[in-house]
Amino acid sequence: MPLSDQFQELSAQVRNWGRWGDDDQLGTLNLISPEVVRRAAGCIRHGRTISLAVPLEHDGIQVGFIPGRDNPVRTMHAVNEGMDPDGDPDTFHTSDDHVSFGLQAGTHWDGLGHVSYSGLLYNGYDASTITAEDGATRCGIQNLQSVCSRGVLLDVARAKGMDLLDCPYAITANDLEEAAAMGSVEVRAGDIVLVRTGRMSLYHSGGGMAYCLGPRQDGSNAGLSLSTVPWLHEHDVAAVANDTLVLEVYPSEVDNLAVHMLHVVDMGLTQGQNWDLEALSDDCAADGVYEFFLAATPEPFRGAVGSPVAPVAIK
Repeated sequence: MPLSDQFQELSAQVRNWGRWGDDDQLGTLNLISPEVVRRAAGCIRHGRTISLAVPLEHDGIQVGFIPGRDNPVRTMHAVNEGMDPDGDPDTFHTSDDHVSFGLQAGTHWDGLGHVSYSGLLYNGYDASTITAEDGATRCGIQNLQSVCSRGVLLDVARAKGMDLLDCPYAITANDLEEAAAMGSVEVRAGDIVLVRTGRMSLYHSGGGMAYCLGPRQDGSNAGLSLSTVPWLHEHDVAAVANDTLVLEVYPSEVDNLAVHMLHVVDMGLTQGQNWDLEALSDDCAADGVYEFFLAATPEPFRGAVGSPVAPVAIK
């Protein structure tokens, strides 16, 4: 089925192919210049740190909802083992463990190799450059070697006077503007924008997958709408993340997962999901400051199309 006219118009409007060269594999993260990082450091006023990651655990946030995104299975392969052949208890002993899990099981970044359409990845790379043997030979997550910038929280739920947004709810560009106005913050080039729906509060209260599945457990999601795509492009946002499984509204407005295709393939915009923004939301509401230094470099798995991250907001 051909892509909708609306999709194709947006694609032509926001496509960044060639903007940073024909060989580029970073996309909008190129907008995080040394000057952007230097200015971002000015957001650190108190040295207060806030973790934005959910725990990686066997009964973690995915609960097997998406096949292959298995929660971590951790085993010990050494427990207080000594290196002395005589078994002297006073010598050095060590414990070590092993883990197996889906790289996008918890708080993570989607790399630019995560999405393709019409046989192409970001910047026009052929989707066949992703192979079963080598993974992403183009646009692998290892290219995200240092993701540090000014972070901005757009707390859509709080701006609407709600604890959390219903599912499905399509966050609009106007919603982002209202959240920015509430936080007295202006989104600038090179910023990493975090969009809060409040759904993560259900995960904290023991609601399991209800945080992303909606009240009918039907897979619906509160997330970004198509109207936010040109907004993020016009503001030269470096990356975007939110506190849901899908990031965009689901079911999709037009073509299935159209926001993913426009972000990742056309714009080269790195996406993050399952970010825990609850403590950050409370902190920003308390001091009225919705900007911060954000450190969010993923684990550099070579050839991976996504990777876990333990983001930290520093205020």
